[in-house]
Amino acid sequence: MRVAVVDIGSYSCRLSIGNIQDELELVYEEGNITALGEGVKSSGLLQKDKMEYTLGVLKDYMNKAKEFKADSIVAVGTQALRTAKNTKDFLGMVKERLGLEVKVISPEEEGRYAFLAVAYSLRPKGKFCIIDQGGGSTEYVCGQNLVPNKVVSLPFGIVNLTEEFIKHDPPLNYELESLKNFLDEQIKEVKEDCQTLVGLGGTITTIAAIEYGIFPYKGHMVHGKRLSIDSVMFWLETLSTMKEEQSVKSFPQIEPKRAKVIIPGIVIFYRSMVLFGKREILVSDWGLKEGVMVDEYLKKKKKEEKGGE
Repeated sequence: MRVAVVDIGSYSCRLSIGNIQDELELVYEEGNITALGEGVKSSGLLQKDKMEYTLGVLKDYMNKAKEFKADSIVAVGTQALRTAKNTKDFLGMVKERLGLEVKVISPEEEGRYAFLAVAYSLRPKGKFCIIDQGGGSTEYVCGQNLVPNKVVSLPFGIVNLTEEFIKHDPPLNYELESLKNFLDEQIKEVKEDCQTLVGLGGTITTIAAIEYGIFPYKGHMVHGKRLSIDSVMFWLETLSTMKEEQSVKSFPQIEPKRAKVIIPGIVIFYRSMVLFGKREILVSDWGLKEGVMVDEYLKKKKKEEKGGE
């Protein structure tokens, strides 16, 4: 069975296609920055131009799924679609134009899928906590093996944090300090004792790609890399003193659209490492969409085992 999974996030829209047979094998991946959640915090609405752009990306993904002969397409939506007042309008447009049903999942489901992806692919030993930083929400999920026992979703991500705290390019010191103080208060509430901290999302994978000199981006080369707290702090200090345009010119790993929002993302991971008391963080390229695929794979396996009894 070949499954295509689409993750419609607040800042990016991603596709994974994988074979679910005796084991799970990814055959194609693609990601695009669509910034669907931009302006939702201030207006409560998805912007028309962002909806149209995202629809175009989804159409390309459906064509890619057909090209790769996927047996089914699963599409899920997260924070921007959970909170926008006109989400039904957007979902209606997707259904009408593309014939695609999008399931808007809860923060708890989002966290569970991301945890599954990390647990299945990286298999961290003992208790581990993942930080799944997105455009409009950030999930902290702790557990062991394939079982998450604590899922907390905080209603902030790189889009709404940038809109609220970062008004200058490059950011001013007091903006960074205000952001740090806000995040510290939030992260203190979700802090857990664990052996390993795992980071997910475009910010941490971009920093890993810069740190390890990976360009063009290759997910399998980033997946499983480790970043020290000194490295994360170094890149925070380096990039927060540069204009967006300068950072893109200096580091081709940073997509132009990501340059605008990368600083709050780095601060999330840096402050999490400090407050969790971790000197390093494990980086996962696998996230929500791979977690959906792992879930499908595990259900298929369970069904086969029952059938064989």
